Amino acid sequence: MSTPSPSRRVAQAVDALRHGWPLAFEGGPVLLPVETAIASGATSERMLISAARAATLKLANQREAAEPHAPVLIRGGEAFDLRLARPIADPALDLANPLKGPFKAEHIDWLEAASAAMELARIAGILPAFLVDPENAGEAQVLSASDLAAWSDSANLHIATRAHLPVSACDSAQIVAFRSADDTREHVALIIGQQRGDAVPLVRLHSECLTGDILGSLKCDCGPQLDAALAAMAQEATENGGWGALLYLRQEGRGIGLVNKLRAYALQDQGYDTVEANQRLGLPDEARDFATAARMLELLGVNQVRLMTNNPKKVAALEAAGVVVAERVPHQLPENPHNARYLATKRDKSGHLLE
Repeated sequence: MSTPSPSRRVAQAVDALRHGWPLAFEGGPVLLPVETAIASGATSERMLISAARAATLKLANQREAAEPHAPVLIRGGEAFDLRLARPIADPALDLANPLKGPFKAEHIDWLEAASAAMELARIAGILPAFLVDPENAGEAQVLSASDLAAWSDSANLHIATRAHLPVSACDSAQIVAFRSADDTREHVALIIGQQRGDAVPLVRLHSECLTGDILGSLKCDCGPQLDAALAAMAQEATENGGWGALLYLRQEGRGIGLVNKLRAYALQDQGYDTVEANQRLGLPDEARDFATAARMLELLGVNQVRLMTNNPKKVAALEAAGVVVAERVPHQLPENPHNARYLATKRDKSGHLLE
């Protein structure tokens, strides 16, 4: 039997984390995900948590916690089981479980594997917390920390199919689906108007938002931004003879996943802003993969865009990937009482160009 490719091993590892199975890193430890673990009898002397979580537990100073997603290894006064580990992993449980510890932070001899585990947890959409070399953890999925690079390579993306899709903004739209062999997320592009090589398209990179796009959430501006982008592209096509492309990226919650986004919402209910909530979870406040968007444009034959965004980081990310951003087209919509703080945080902490 042949050895699985690096990208396949990462795909299997992500699947293992969602099922609650342990990972075994080559040259490193066995790590059992605390949130999803099904090995109810597992115990360990040590846990791997995020720097942000360690700071909350008074185990890291501000300098050490400057990168909230970084790994920290801790040891307790007694062995961790899942009953003890879950309140340590989940900040939403702090009010119900205020007393924790004492704990001691330890040096990590396998930092590359620890960092990879944090990133795999984010990809899997689970809390970044693991029991380290636990007893009674069950059979582990083997991988190397270096496998992540192969899985993340946007060159693996290809066009799976395309079809005409009449939508309310444009009844002659075309949808293009993109797929990567070992990634279950399927991104799409919606082409509005007739694609032409002599016209620079109006382009919007829109990250999936179930709550805003589908359920009409007022906590963000995602749904209105999606509708306004399609309307602007339709206007470009009908009035100016141009065209547009909306890239719908399956990167819920800016890359942290739906469940973790909702956890962040719960922390916002406790008074934290968007960035603070993500960091308190031990997750990045921005984890989207814009190289994937650049690859989608490449496959569509587009190398120059007029980008609808208020986020300079999107412009920089596309340009770094080789896409020429001929113009940044502002895309600001009116706030409402429920998303005013969210938009202010975008402006003040994430650098969005909002007035």
